[in-house]
Amino acid sequence: SAWEAGRLEWGVESTSRIGTPAMPRSKRRSVADMGPDDDDRHCNKRLRNTSSARRFSKTEDTSSSFNNKRCIAWFREYTSPDDPDTLEGMEKFCEDIGVEPENVVMLVLAWKMNARQMGFFTQQEWLRGLTDLQCDSIMKVQSKLDYLRSVLNDQVTFKSIYRYAYDFARDKDQRSMDIETAKAMLQLLLGKHWALFGQFNNFLEHSKYKVINKDQWCNILEFSRTIANDLSNYDVDGAWPVMLDEFVEWLKASKEVHRS
Repeated sequence: SAWEAGRLEWGVESTSRIGTPAMPRSKRRSVADMGPDDDDRHCNKRLRNTSSARRFSKTEDTSSSFNNKRCIAWFREYTSPDDPDTLEGMEKFCEDIGVEPENVVMLVLAWKMNARQMGFFTQQEWLRGLTDLQCDSIMKVQSKLDYLRSVLNDQVTFKSIYRYAYDFARDKDQRSMDIETAKAMLQLLLGKHWALFGQFNNFLEHSKYKVINKDQWCNILEFSRTIANDLSNYDVDGAWPVMLDEFVEWLKASKEVHRS
């Protein structure tokens, strides 16, 4: 299961939903695994979450100072009694703050928290990120959404988020990222800002690659930033990964086919 990745603008109105391969969502127990008592508790928790979210959103004064206890109490609205230190209700949290789960702002928020696992926030991660943002309520996070999007406009910060995304999104049991997750994350981060992204994505679709390692991941960003769209400054003797050499060869061959 996954958070979907979409092609997004970094601007204020970056809320579009794109039907692309998805980023992991959290769902540790299926409905089929739940008994009657679980179901009742689940329903009661949803009612409690709804009323609590309504209370937070309607009564919060965004000018009030950050309150650690209030921040933890808000976190607990998305946890279960069995695991009170892990936020599992990611979709509900996204709904409350008015952001689609696949929106790039959620990746930036996870980066602020230095969250380790996609689809979940621990209480420690939640407090780290929201203390830094001085947010302890729905309305305060909403007031920071434009700021969270704006940090992507700084090249140094973007590079940090891009590198973070690799370890955040990959399966923790694997050293490399599977190709479907990689394509989704690349579209989320580079899809709107790299003119050759469509061709690169097409290349990956038809390539032998099943995974992307971290060196390849980091070099894709550097390639997108430094190599001209017409490949005029590409050095065949450069230190690019073989994957990118193969992409250039593939792209040149494709252009030759279209010319003939």
